[in-house]
Amino acid sequence: MSQPSVSIVVPVRNEADNIAPLIAEIGAALDGRWAYEIIYVNDGSTDATGERLAAIMARRDNLRQLRHARSGGQSAAVRSGVRAARGAIVATLDGDGQNNPAFLPDLLSAVEKGAGRVGLAAGQRVGRKDTGFKKFQSRVANGIRNAILKDGTRDTGCGLKAFRREVFLMMPYFDGLHRFLPALVRREGYDIAYVDVIDRPRHSGVSNYGFFDRLWIGIMDLAGVWWLIRRKKPTPEVTEVNA
Repeated sequence: MSQPSVSIVVPVRNEADNIAPLIAEIGAALDGRWAYEIIYVNDGSTDATGERLAAIMARRDNLRQLRHARSGGQSAAVRSGVRAARGAIVATLDGDGQNNPAFLPDLLSAVEKGAGRVGLAAGQRVGRKDTGFKKFQSRVANGIRNAILKDGTRDTGCGLKAFRREVFLMMPYFDGLHRFLPALVRREGYDIAYVDVIDRPRHSGVSNYGFFDRLWIGIMDLAGVWWLIRRKKPTPEVTEVNA
């Protein structure tokens, strides 16, 4: 496989039936447009996710699989994928099929056209297919986050994102990092591009990364990110002095 310019990172846990359809859609969106690799991070799956990936890897040389021995959560899976990525630009999407890969080119192009100024292109969902209660939860959470962090983002929960790999690796790592990327990218002085994306129902299965298991931790994370932003000093301009 040649050196990719783009890496697509997909965190999954127990998504066996969604593997093949999503990989086919990623290929349809990107083939002939970028040199890319697909990195699936198998976050401790106990179903046939690993076997389905291995079967496709045998006939697709740009597909890689990383495996967590035990589930570490979505943020840990994304981080493992980004650290292993060989592309300078990384895009992420959820592995359940709700994020449509057809929007990947818009996100990748937004980062490329930013010419170094845009550190993150964030998908913003329209027409969400979640339950009314889950959409209400998200509106409340996003409203509180935006009021405190003033990150200018109405939807941080969308898995469709693209960013410069080096920018992501600047971020202080913590569980839940992926939900605070806009605020932290702005903290580093980069611009953010926003792309409207159309949500759709998952292909099959049930959600493996839920809301209630992260609610109270998310409140503490919000306080921590607010503190990080308040403590940020301007990054010095550095030049090397030659003799």
